[in-house]
Amino acid sequence: MTHSSLIVIRREHRALSAMLRSITLLLREHRRRSTLPDFDALQAMLFYVDEFPEKLHHPKESRLLFPKLRGRSVRTNAVLDQLDRDHARGECAIRELEHALLGFRVMSGTTQCETRRDHFEQLMQHYADFYLNHMRVEETEILPLAELVLNADEWAELDAAFLMNRDPLTGHEADEPYKPLFRSIVGALQNSGNVGSVLEAFAGAALPTFPSNR
Repeated sequence: MTHSSLIVIRREHRALSAMLRSITLLLREHRRRSTLPDFDALQAMLFYVDEFPEKLHHPKESRLLFPKLRGRSVRTNAVLDQLDRDHARGECAIRELEHALLGFRVMSGTTQCETRRDHFEQLMQHYADFYLNHMRVEETEILPLAELVLNADEWAELDAAFLMNRDPLTGHEADEPYKPLFRSIVGALQNSGNVGSVLEAFAGAALPTFPSNR
């Protein structure tokens, strides 16, 4: 049986993975061309990561899914402890990234430009690698275990909670306040000089579309 919460979790993993890889591809392309990135778009992308995966997806895993799996084995408890630490660390890491981007932007017209660029790119790559590995552990160890051991009532609770998520990169229409944010993100991806590689990173994730007159 396929559970709605697992579908949502896996789709949200694909969306976050695609966003992180898209950011790193965009940064790589601008470095190759010796140009400055679209700072507004990068800020929008990091805001997406903070607003959806960090504030919606990860807390529900830690509060609702992980406790249902604790006590199954010493190994499982250790993995869950590490994943919870990852979630807590992610909240600090996104703030550090946003600050590094601000430093890069503000100092981009000075002699510190390349130093600030290097610092932001290194932090971004580390953050991306960190969360890609985090999601790999969830996909290969935690979700399969959940499928084996959770009962119908537990799945009903999880399904109801995760179906309330409305991440526009998983096929939902963006709520009105978020539409300018996603227009900025989509525009940055479509205007990239390496658009094929960037959009390829979104394979399996749904780019939101907007009518031209809105």
